[in-house]
Amino acid sequence: MPKKSAALIAQLSLPPLLLIALAMAGVPQTQDPAATSQRPRKVFPKEQEPEDVLRFDTDLVSVDVIAIDAQGRPVRNLRQEDFKLYSDGREQPISFFQIEKRQGEARPLAIVFALDVSGSMTSEEILRLRDALQSFSNHLASHPVAYAVMTFGMHVKTVQKFTSNPRKLDETLERIAKDSPSGLSTHTYDAVDDAIRMLVRSAPRTREKRLMKRAVLVVTDGFPVGDTVKPQTVIERANAADVSVFVVTLPSYSRVMASTQQTPLPTPLDVSGLAEMTGGRNVYANDNNYAPLFRALAEEVSSAYVLAFYPPEEKRRDGQLHTIRVEGPRGLTLRQSRSEYRAASR
Repeated sequence: MPKKSAALIAQLSLPPLLLIALAMAGVPQTQDPAATSQRPRKVFPKEQEPEDVLRFDTDLVSVDVIAIDAQGRPVRNLRQEDFKLYSDGREQPISFFQIEKRQGEARPLAIVFALDVSGSMTSEEILRLRDALQSFSNHLASHPVAYAVMTFGMHVKTVQKFTSNPRKLDETLERIAKDSPSGLSTHTYDAVDDAIRMLVRSAPRTREKRLMKRAVLVVTDGFPVGDTVKPQTVIERANAADVSVFVVTLPSYSRVMASTQQTPLPTPLDVSGLAEMTGGRNVYANDNNYAPLFRALAEEVSSAYVLAFYPPEEKRRDGQLHTIRVEGPRGLTLRQSRSEYRAASR
């Protein structure tokens, strides 16, 4: 659990409705029989080594790092020597360094939009969301990018497989805006879990000899209900696949939260650490116009540095879990896509 979220929960007196929602997040819902069982942990038979990965990448461990300045803006002009990379507390030589530049070849991206269409989302929000996601994709028009779209409410549904065709994406968003809400359950963690599976199976780690950025953008009211998979399991799977999760909480949350605070109280998604522990970010869409927020997210998603290293020989194939930590210049905040990795077995 992020320290900031924990402190907020400890210090603030939460409204009764919010307390109920927080409690519901950790309890199986009787309305959904599927929620009584946890999904099997092993869901990616080839998750550590997809077929498309170049052979020299087999033992290479990569981590995406986003550097943010004091004003919250991504920093793009850092060099390899500005970073230090540690595994299990020991500094490791950086064997691979890749940067997304404003000029030159753009990094390939694979992004899954996971959209909440449960009854708590208003039709007006969904329409504004459609326009915001179009702004997001327009901002990344110069990138080699593939999008997929999932919706979730009572069930998780893939409504658009990976496509690089902007028209197909727009048509999908138009369709979603016209659909009716999908029940009262909100299977958020199930949706992210399915999105990670899709990225592993359909988005190779490399494209045109460049490491691909893989991300899930979740748009929701912030209150998961009825999931069959636990938050920690989703975080572990995201880290294993090097997938970053970004969460946008829409204003419908503000109506549930009877508070006049400038800073929103943490939702169950905040408390789970899903975004922070996968190198993503939680943001709140407090204005009627979502487009600027989504353009800023598009800028951030495409601003990552890629650092990679070969683990020490004795740990390279030990099958154990190892930590990763990246340091950068003072005054900058670093967000890394994962804080640990599991080495392959001999």
